[in-house]
Amino acid sequence: MDKQVQQLDRVIIRFAGDSGDGMQLTGDRFTAETANFGNDLATWPNFPAEIRAPAGTLAGVSSFQLHFADHDIMTPGDAPNVLVAMNPAALRANLHDLPRGAMVIVDTDEFTKRNLSKVGYSVSPLEDNTLQAYHVHALALTQLTVDALSSFELSRKDAERAKNMFALGLLSWLYGRPAEGTEKFLRDKFARKPDIRDANIAAFKAGWNYGETTEDFAVSYSVAPAKMPGGEYRNITGNTALSYGLIAGAQLAKLPLFLGAYPITPASDILHELSKHKGMGVRTFQAEDEIAGVGAALGASFGGALGVTSTSGPGVVLKAETIGLAVSLELPLVIVDVQRGGPSTGLPTKTEQSDLLMAMFGRNGECPLAIVAPQSPTDCFDTAIEAIRLATKYRTPVMLLSDGYIANGSEPWLIPDVTQLPDLQTPFATAANHETENGDRVFWPYKRDPKTLARPWAIPGTPGLEHRIGGIEKADGHGNISYDPANHDLMTRTRQAKIDGIANDIPKLAVDDPSGKAKVLILGWGSTYGPIGAACRRVRLSGGEIASAHLRHLNPFPENTGEVLRSYDRVIVPEMNLGQLSMLLRAKYLVDVMGFNKVQGLPFSIEELETAITDVIASVNAPKPRTRRPAGDR
Repeated sequence: MDKQVQQLDRVIIRFAGDSGDGMQLTGDRFTAETANFGNDLATWPNFPAEIRAPAGTLAGVSSFQLHFADHDIMTPGDAPNVLVAMNPAALRANLHDLPRGAMVIVDTDEFTKRNLSKVGYSVSPLEDNTLQAYHVHALALTQLTVDALSSFELSRKDAERAKNMFALGLLSWLYGRPAEGTEKFLRDKFARKPDIRDANIAAFKAGWNYGETTEDFAVSYSVAPAKMPGGEYRNITGNTALSYGLIAGAQLAKLPLFLGAYPITPASDILHELSKHKGMGVRTFQAEDEIAGVGAALGASFGGALGVTSTSGPGVVLKAETIGLAVSLELPLVIVDVQRGGPSTGLPTKTEQSDLLMAMFGRNGECPLAIVAPQSPTDCFDTAIEAIRLATKYRTPVMLLSDGYIANGSEPWLIPDVTQLPDLQTPFATAANHETENGDRVFWPYKRDPKTLARPWAIPGTPGLEHRIGGIEKADGHGNISYDPANHDLMTRTRQAKIDGIANDIPKLAVDDPSGKAKVLILGWGSTYGPIGAACRRVRLSGGEIASAHLRHLNPFPENTGEVLRSYDRVIVPEMNLGQLSMLLRAKYLVDVMGFNKVQGLPFSIEELETAITDVIASVNAPKPRTRRPAGDR
């Protein structure tokens, strides 16, 4: 059939189904082909919080959202234009997100009385007016898949498992995605299971052919490649980019990389990825618990390696004492915290930004360390390198605050020119560094670099560089154990001054204020970058004036932060917490910033930020009421 092809500038698709329906794989494959096609894209995988919720229930719904466009985009989008719902639970869980006129593709074979009752439908939404605002394509996806695989010697249950590939084939035809890459992926993935390989390929092709021949879809769609800077790109998730950044940073520092970690959602992928790269000098240790993981990483740093530990919020709690030891010993250590909902074990697969105050203060004593936060999946690479730079140069633990939204999300990554990456090589101490009164040369482990206040990094076993370690306070300079009050005060203030001094070694806070006339500033950190940027675009297109800035360095803040804050009539700080950065800014700079807070396990939508910005601009620009003075004051 000759069908009309309609040109679109962008599309948001959400695949949703039971956790066993393969929605993450389907989304990943559609994303990979979209990346190969050259669109700009952003993804948002949304996993069930339970490991294996009962099939067909709301708790077991897994979804994958992809936003792709012919221009630069910043988020996975607010509301999907297309929802592929593999069962009633998937439809019910996602229907409230759909705008009027959205396309809904459902598998009617799953809309049985039993499945409908599991999610509270007394009548099928396909038979009443529930879906009248949408363009519904009710397809027997399961039966179509089984029929397409009738020539294969598969049980019905095994044939039904390929229905996600049928759906993928249909959507690939509908939006002009290349097919060759998916077919190659299936050949490679199931190379040792030829029956399963051939069945999945056949189901994928059947879905494609169904779209091409059925009268149910009279139009297909085309989204042209985006105009992007030249170079080699690949699609990458935040956790993978962070892993690559750790490897690259270790290579730049000429150090072996050691990861000590305990598996925890949503940080486990870092352990999985780094374990694949032994050839790059990476050693991974899956410890028996969080405390052992960070202890091994700190021991690796003491031994002359780059020690890294990865976890999420509950794990940081358990690592706190050893992180304090690293502060006292003044050794490099990178702690990756992929934040999730809390408290306690909280929402294991949902995103949040509520560990900032824990990163700042969550240890006993005055225990400062540097804190950095990536702004997007691809920025995880650069932020990991920056964390390593600070850790090795200043001999300090560095907390890297990622979160579930950017860790699991993906976007195109321009692979960097390695010759343009910074040299992070840090020399180890090799000889005595202090002359005693009688002329002897000895090694003082706390004799500091006058610029950075970093102490020497001495590898154990180096002749003449023996020194004490342990958590009890050391004396300034020679490093013997000290209980002297004045010395403790000096060492505490020195460690704080070392972290404060990093402010002179990081970029100033940059402000995006195109008109130069904005009275309102919106300031973000971490994964709020994309929604803030997209919301500011909308406000400016509608004639509003808004300035924006984003913090990568959270301790210390850039040296001009206070000046920037005081330059605007109003400062909005969106956070996926109850106002942690707002509290720090108010305390440090005495500026009454306005928090805009959300703790739903969900990222900010562009629309809600656009509305908040518009309301604040209107209030700032509103004429001030005149007040009459008492007659006696005239």
